[in-house]
Amino acid sequence: MPNLTLRKLGLALALVAASASGPFALSLLAGPEAWADSIPAHHGGQVQDAGPYHFELVAQSNELTIYVLGPGGKRVETQGVSGSATVLSGKAKETVRLASAGQNVLKGTGKFQIGADTTVAVSVTFPGQSAVQARFAPGAGHVGGHQ
Repeated sequence: MPNLTLRKLGLALALVAASASGPFALSLLAGPEAWADSIPAHHGGQVQDAGPYHFELVAQSNELTIYVLGPGGKRVETQGVSGSATVLSGKAKETVRLASAGQNVLKGTGKFQIGADTTVAVSVTFPGQSAVQARFAPGAGHVGGHQ
């Protein structure tokens, strides 16, 4: 009898998932990596998952801009959010403080260049939550997530 109950529960969950529509629902069925790939890079950057969020990094020499999206690609308020980014390029390392610069935008500046070997590790803390992290390779093209 318990196996029959588990089968009914599984069937019910499958029906609920199948009845949901849109790219977000389909990506939930496919797994988290597909969810990251379902969020377009609207600003020409690279998108990576960071906990329940998606970060789109637009990296230029001396300036980082991160656009923050939540489930379904909705903008996430960044007021009160703190963060930092570590930019590694060649042998150079620069830590950049990130601050809110609009509804779903974090920005930071420093002395760094973006090259083919550049990686950017981002750590962001939302009020009342644990920090979330993402790693980007803005000069190397597609690495995880998408560009």
